[in-house]
Amino acid sequence: MTLAAGEVVAVLGANGAGKSSLLRGLLGLVHPSGGTVRFDGCDITHRPTSMRVRGGLVLVPEGRRIVMTLTIHENLLMGAFHRRDHRAVAAEIAEIYDRFPHLAARRHHAASVLSGGEQQMLAIGRGLLGRPKLMMLDEPSLGLSPKLSNEVFALIHRLNQENGQSILLVEQNTQRALELADRAYVLELGRVTMEGAPDHILADRALQAAYLGRGDDRGDARTTSLN
Repeated sequence: MTLAAGEVVAVLGANGAGKSSLLRGLLGLVHPSGGTVRFDGCDITHRPTSMRVRGGLVLVPEGRRIVMTLTIHENLLMGAFHRRDHRAVAAEIAEIYDRFPHLAARRHHAASVLSGGEQQMLAIGRGLLGRPKLMMLDEPSLGLSPKLSNEVFALIHRLNQENGQSILLVEQNTQRALELADRAYVLELGRVTMEGAPDHILADRALQAAYLGRGDDRGDARTTSLN
C-alpha cells in the first residue's frame, strides 16, 4: 500500500476488515505481524509513536476523542504538545479559529458544548496543529447528520486542494470517500483485495453489492486481487 505526497487515498472495507488497525499500526499504536512501514523515505517500522508524530504522522481517531472537561482552546493545544515554537503555534491556532468561527466564539467553553460536527472540526483542528505530512482520518462522518457530514467532507476536500494535505481516509460512507479520493484500497480481513482509481472501484459489481447497495440478482461474489 502506497500514498504519494498530496494524495487522498481511501481505505474501504466491512466492519472488522482491519481499517482502524491499519491506521493504528502506521502510528505505532499496535505492532504489525509482518512487513515494513516507510514514511518520508525512512523505515519507521520500529520507531515509537512519539517519533512518528514528531515526524508528521497524525491520526484523527474514530469517535473524535475530545476531552469534554477541557476547553476548546485546551483541546487544540493538545495537538501541539510536542512543539516548542509557541509563537508559531499561536499563529496556527488563530488560523484555525478563522477557519472555524464556531470554535472561536466558544474557545474558553468546555468542549462538551459542541455538537458532533463541531467536535469533529475541533478534532481536525487539533490534528492540524501537529503539522501533519500525512493526516489519517478514521471514520470522520461517523454519527453525524447528512448536513454535518457534508461539511466535514467539504473541509477534507479544501485541506487537500488548498493546502496540499496528504490524507489517508477510512470512511464508512463509501460513495463520498470515493468522490474525495485519488485512489482507494479495499481491505478484507486485513488483506488488500482491490486497489485502483475510484472509477475502477465503483465499476466492480461485488463492491457495489457489498458497500453501495447495488448489484444484480445473481449475487456475483467476484473479487479482484492485487498481483
